[in-house]
Amino acid sequence: MGLETKHYERDLAIPKHREELLDAIQKDLKNDANVLAVYYGGSIGNENTDLYSDIDLRIVVKDDVFEEYRLNKKQRATNWGKVLFFEDFPWASHSIAHYHSFIKVDSFYYKTRDLQPPVWLQNIKIVHDTDNLMKDILEESMKLSYQPNVQEVEIWRTKFFASVQEAYRRIMRKEIYYALHFLDNLRLSMVAAWFMDAGIQPNTFGDWAKLEGDRSKLLDWQLELLEKWHSNRDPNNIMNVIKSIIPEFIKVHESLCVKVRIEENSEWVDEIFKMVI
Repeated sequence: MGLETKHYERDLAIPKHREELLDAIQKDLKNDANVLAVYYGGSIGNENTDLYSDIDLRIVVKDDVFEEYRLNKKQRATNWGKVLFFEDFPWASHSIAHYHSFIKVDSFYYKTRDLQPPVWLQNIKIVHDTDNLMKDILEESMKLSYQPNVQEVEIWRTKFFASVQEAYRRIMRKEIYYALHFLDNLRLSMVAAWFMDAGIQPNTFGDWAKLEGDRSKLLDWQLELLEKWHSNRDPNNIMNVIKSIIPEFIKVHESLCVKVRIEENSEWVDEIFKMVI
């Protein structure tokens, strides 16, 4: 059951406006001698856009002009369309422009020496590449595959343990929104674990993009569990949901420990959870 909205007609026009923005971006950047490469990540790179897909723009510039382009990132975005507002940290190398067409463009600027061939770079769309810089990096990236390592699993499980205990503390302090925040961390931790177990690189922690909906890589039973792990503000409900997540944690934790060859130590795990449940 979807949301009834008065913006239906506007939303149907978003793909047309997105193409107009893409055309403006490419004309502007391709004519700039300091821009060495332009490519898209996200849904454009994956070729699975929908009505609400944003533009994940990556711009590689000559090292000696990088700071100038970073400082001018907001002004540059106004070349491509009518900006309604910006999300921006002045010290960062990226900026997010929200346009009147209800499209947002995340533009990231890079120096050539910062470019590396990570796994996530396999799904990009290159539209400008003066010296085959991105072509070579993409080829190297395609040789890589993702497997979790010991450090990732250690960080994952200790973050899960901490979120269980913090949720309890916040409930006892009647800080319910804070408790719900840690419950959300637990759900996201489980998604990360499922991905690691399947050899899929997880999203950056806190990023729910493409984890639900038609573009999700999760299996049906995993999506069903996520739905069941919903909670209202009732403290008992929150604690019951946490209890219902733990059996799935134990199962995937065992699998990940085997994969990276670390001790599962089920007695230690039980001791941690018995502090609050």
